[in-house]
This record gives sequence, structure tokens and C-alpha cells, in this order.
Amino acid sequence: MGQVLSTTDLEGAKTEEDPGQELSLIVGRNLRRLRTKRGHSLERLAKLSGVSRAMLGQVETGKSVPSISILWKISSALQVPFATLMAVSETSGPVLLKKEDAKILESSDGKFSSRALFPFDEERRVEFYELKIHPLHTEDADPHAAGTYENIFVAKGLVEIGIEGEAPQILRQGDALLFKADVRHHYRNLSESETVLYLVMTYAETISG
Repeated sequence: MGQVLSTTDLEGAKTEEDPGQELSLIVGRNLRRLRTKRGHSLERLAKLSGVSRAMLGQVETGKSVPSISILWKISSALQVPFATLMAVSETSGPVLLKKEDAKILESSDGKFSSRALFPFDEERRVEFYELKIHPLHTEDADPHAAGTYENIFVAKGLVEIGIEGEAPQILRQGDALLFKADVRHHYRNLSESETVLYLVMTYAETISG
């Protein structure tokens, strides 16, 4: 399977010996570039994102790959698409993304995972992910950038999508849901087996890094 990358805080931070070091260096380099371009100190970005200054420092120096929720908080504070923090270089022509080479980001407890089904080569307005949720697990998501939409398709299982201010939506295998994701929302696996979802994330606009 693909390479699994996950941490949430300094106690769970990955070190240079971990397999995720390559991605952690890429994320750190992009975070420093975006932060300085916007004129933010680590203290200011910490206030904007709700991520501690210490954690941001660990990410910038490549000592930690944060959890999915931490990456979302940072990207939202910087007002860039999620994948911008992991972008490497622009590609041309067909791009094969082999399953065994996939870099998989996880939640802090490992019960929610996200695999990008697109290359981290440039800033995109539309992103495509495969999500997996452990049995009976609920994954909470903070609001994304204003105008962001999520289109969820259930490939396997039974899931509840909760959107702040709306009645929960129950989706079965084959169902899809489009919703505005700039409010708090959650994904809840209602079954006793793993749920597999496919997510298309569409941003209101692309902000140059």
C-alpha cells in the first residue's frame, strides 16, 4: 500500500528517520515560502490558524508532517488550496499515480485517511481525494476557505455527512452529495466496516503562491 504519513502535535512529531521525511521537507519549504510572501511571522500565523507556533516551527523545519486537520487549518489561514503545501513542480503529459507510491495523510488517531488522486505539481482549483473511514468513526472538519465546495461520492459503506446549520445527510453506496464546505462539517461512518469515499474539492478561486 502507499506510504502513510501522520502526526498531530509535537509529541507525535515525525523525525528525520521516518519514511515521510521527503514530504515533510516539501511541506516545510512551501509553508516558509507562503508565510514569508504574505508577511506573516510564526506568531501571527499561529493566531490566524489556531496552530501553535511550536508546531508551525516543527513543520517549517521538516521535523513534522502534521495531521490532515492541521494542514487544513494552515492552508485556510494562508488562503491557499490544501495541496499547495505539498506542491513540488509542474508536470506535462500523462501522470501515472501508482497505488504503491501513494503518500497517505491520516488523522491523529489513524481512523481517517486521505489519498490525493492528483499530482502535487501546481496550485489547483479542483482537487480529487480518496477518503477511508474506520468503522463507526466520526471525523470533524473545520471550515475551508470561503466559497469552497465538496462533492462526496460513497463507493463503499454507509456514511453521515453533517453540515453546520443543516440537517445531517445519510449517504449509501452509490450516493453523492454536493455542499458548501466553508462551515464546520463532519464525516461519520455508520457501519461496522471501513467506508470508502471519493471527494472532489472545488475552491472559489486559485490564489497564487
